[in-house]
Amino acid sequence: MSPGKQASQIEAAAPMAAGARLEAMRRRVRLSRVAVWTVIAAGPIALCLAVTSAPTTVAAAPAAKLTAVRTATAANNPGGYAQVFIGAWLRSDAKDETSAQARLAQSMAPDVELPDPAADAQSAPQSVTAVRSAQRGTGAWSVTVAAQYAGGSVRYYAVPVASDSAGSSFTVTGAPGVVAGPARASVPKSPYTVTVPDGDLSSSVGEFLTAYLTGAGEVDRYLAPGVKLTAVSPAPYKAVAVQQVLAIEEAAAAEQVPADGTTVHILASVEARDATGRWPLAYELTLKARSGRWEVAALESGTAQDGGGR
Repeated sequence: MSPGKQASQIEAAAPMAAGARLEAMRRRVRLSRVAVWTVIAAGPIALCLAVTSAPTTVAAAPAAKLTAVRTATAANNPGGYAQVFIGAWLRSDAKDETSAQARLAQSMAPDVELPDPAADAQSAPQSVTAVRSAQRGTGAWSVTVAAQYAGGSVRYYAVPVASDSAGSSFTVTGAPGVVAGPARASVPKSPYTVTVPDGDLSSSVGEFLTAYLTGAGEVDRYLAPGVKLTAVSPAPYKAVAVQQVLAIEEAAAAEQVPADGTTVHILASVEARDATGRWPLAYELTLKARSGRWEVAALESGTAQDGGGR
């Protein structure tokens, strides 16, 4: 056979082979459809068996990567855990390891011995409070806990605590140690240096606090537009008297109410009375001048910063 004729036969055979392959693929698809409908007619169980046993002829798309979503939170402070432990430990007795307090202490600190108090020992503390937590390293903490007793005495304990990487599990790793209490911090100079005389501003403050603490009168009538404050309920006191008003701004000491929009920040010392006695209280307030009167714009107790107006 001549080379040209052989090449012509090869060229003719190529599309025939391609057509045969295509027809074979079509037959497999038709047979697959028939098989699937047959299985569906046979019921769900047969369908499951067919899916799990039939060979896969189509390449699956790569599975999408799952991204772990984790809430970013700071390491949990174990102060509360140490507080509970010290409360249980101080109320435990080595001579009675089956008591509820002893079992609680041992569950929180398996390697820590229980105390062995004498028969005439000081009674259990009235309250136990975590006052300071210091992180010593990865998963290592030292918590200072204060135990206050009926006589007014306070004893401080340093408790070593370990935490897991997530900060969700804790263990007391050693016996507590009695330590000195935290030192008293120096107090910054108060920004309230202007004495406010008796007048419109002090009267407005007294009337507002009377309504706020005793329920006598409506609080809203003393508030600037847009300000919302709710009176203490139930009213804790029967009467309120202003003892002193100090301000940051000189405008608070003016004899007459200044121009509209003038804002002052004041500290009011008051005396509140109820059936049980007299209670000295203090409130930080922001007031604004409007239409010849002072109105309360904010109750800011505990938020004043050293160094002037806000």
